[in-house]
Amino acid sequence: MAEQPVILISNDDGIEAPGLAALVASVEDLGRIVVVAPDSPQSGMGHAITVSEPLRLEEVEAFGPEVHAYRSNGTPADCVKLAVSNILHQRPDIVISGINHGSNSSINAIYSGTVSAAMEGVIEGVPAAAFSLLDYSLSADMEPAKPYARRVTREVLANGLPMGVLLNVNFPVTNGA
Repeated sequence: MAEQPVILISNDDGIEAPGLAALVASVEDLGRIVVVAPDSPQSGMGHAITVSEPLRLEEVEAFGPEVHAYRSNGTPADCVKLAVSNILHQRPDIVISGINHGSNSSINAIYSGTVSAAMEGVIEGVPAAAFSLLDYSLSADMEPAKPYARRVTREVLANGLPMGVLLNVNFPVTNGA
């Protein structure tokens, strides 16, 4: 029996963000899911890393018994670094990040913790994708984005990405039409 791929999931909106739950739900049957996310919102952190205080990890039961989830006092980039070095002790098969509230296109991508979590995966030599919904409302409907996040994740797991390539996917808001 082939071993399941390891899917590392993070974000910048925090461990309790609805977009993170939506992303986990969209891919939970595609592999072994490990979530490491900030303990509080970290939007706009860019690719900051923590150097002046100890980083902490706490295992949480946020997504059911089959998902190993941790919260950290670190930034999104810290979360991916911690996952690779302290939790997985190996490279995951893919890093996915999001689903972010709001646009991560154009100049916003530079400042995005969501994009930076995925970029940290690329730095580690892992295929990665960042997902954002172009709706800043905390009650944004993530459902329409879920099948596309799943499809992108499944395709990257099956076909990989060129070294150094990051997918940054921004979903438009749909109004049911």
